[in-house]
Amino acid sequence: MRRDRPLVMAIVNRTPDSFYDRGATYGTAEALAAVERAAEAGADIVDIGGVKAGPGAEVDVAEETRRVVPFVAEVRARFPELVISVDTWRHEVGRLACAEGADLLNDTWAGADPKLAEVAAEFGAGYVCSHTGGAVPRTRPHRVSYPDIVTDVVAEVTTRADELVRLGVPAEGILVDPTHDFGKNTWHSLTLTRELGRLVATRWPVLVALSNKDFVGEALGADVGERLYGTLAATAVCAWQGAAVFRAHNVAETCQTLDMVSVIKGSKQPARVIRGLT
Repeated sequence: MRRDRPLVMAIVNRTPDSFYDRGATYGTAEALAAVERAAEAGADIVDIGGVKAGPGAEVDVAEETRRVVPFVAEVRARFPELVISVDTWRHEVGRLACAEGADLLNDTWAGADPKLAEVAAEFGAGYVCSHTGGAVPRTRPHRVSYPDIVTDVVAEVTTRADELVRLGVPAEGILVDPTHDFGKNTWHSLTLTRELGRLVATRWPVLVALSNKDFVGEALGADVGERLYGTLAATAVCAWQGAAVFRAHNVAETCQTLDMVSVIKGSKQPARVIRGLT
């Protein structure tokens, strides 16, 4: 896996009501095509989810399993080199997905189901430690407050990461995520973006999920379909501070942004340099 720029995690939602694509990758054929496009565009990881993050129609364990687990098996067979992440908070789904070849459990609801960590330890899978301020899965924040949002995030995700290691989850597979928008208002997410270096300084690899989120939309007064440039600006800010993984809808654009930041930082060589030399 590349080491000259941060990694890109492509989002593939097996949901009919995704806030971003409105179900464009709900069908199996459409989702497989999306994985192929993402891999060709430079994605290192694909994150497969079967439940919309926000409020919506009820999706029970059986339905989430139907949407996610056979698809993980298909992706594993077709793309053996791709890292497969599953966006779930349920241990039942996590266990079946890992049995089919998932490499990483993206727990965006901060341990709402404690047994999910046990699954990661059982299978030797990676794990994303998130911060939600104690929010219940699939709920929106309402008048949330923190004395210092960055301090709260750093304390929660690093404590959780240490607990996972003690439980038997491989330390090298653990990521920490400030979890923009989840349990937070726009001011919180902007602060976390601006001060991401404080989380990077913990030395746990940092994953950021910025793509087309509400804090970008509210910052710019932009609807979901108009948030790409704002997302890429936030991506560059986080990359400069040392974020390791970027969860993204727009893979090619994110890869190019990260390549440019990496070239400026000196961790990646320019693709070609001929100006003034010939």
